[in-house]
Amino acid sequence: MYRIVYLLLSSVLFISCNQNQNQNKNKKEKVALPYYNEPTFTPIFESNKALVEKRISHKIDDFSFLNQDSVLINQKIIEGRIHIANFIFTSCGSICPTMTKNLKMVSDSLANQKNIVFLSFSVTPWIDKPYVLKRYKRDNEIENKNWHFLTGNKADIYKLARQSYFAEEDIGFSKDSTEFLHTEHFVLVDKNKRIRGIYNGTLTFEMEQLLDDIRTLSTEK
Repeated sequence: MYRIVYLLLSSVLFISCNQNQNQNKNKKEKVALPYYNEPTFTPIFESNKALVEKRISHKIDDFSFLNQDSVLINQKIIEGRIHIANFIFTSCGSICPTMTKNLKMVSDSLANQKNIVFLSFSVTPWIDKPYVLKRYKRDNEIENKNWHFLTGNKADIYKLARQSYFAEEDIGFSKDSTEFLHTEHFVLVDKNKRIRGIYNGTLTFEMEQLLDDIRTLSTEK
């Protein structure tokens, strides 16, 4: 009788331990976001800082563009801060309004997070002058001071989009500014200017994943 009770208790403890181990494992897996070093977006999982420095060479290049207030914004604004980038144009009647609405949901959810930056680059900068972007931001009721709508030289924006942010993935990596840039992607970049996530900006449910990943990056040292 005692032996049966002992075996039953042992089984319960064994199952409980396994469940706890699985839960802890899941927590650890949730913490680790991959790095993306190439436009194919092949994930690289690495937690060792020394190996990250060795293996992950790709970072967002330096840039300098005017925002909606005609203020010059450059790479200094993202140094040591998480940021999300997307590429839109104000006259877009297809995916851009949805993308802006979805990114606003993310921005509003992080209203108290001062170290999260949002960068929306115009892909028709010859039309989207600063005053046009200012009106666009106002019309979309965006109040986040850390959300900048950027305009400038077309070739510079397209190069940054395709070769730094991999905005169109590998399909657009080798294209130049003569081919129009149009993408639904949001790109998540960590405090060290390394790409850590890509999301479909037209899908509301992917914004939940983006928010989760931003929170995960916020805890990363």
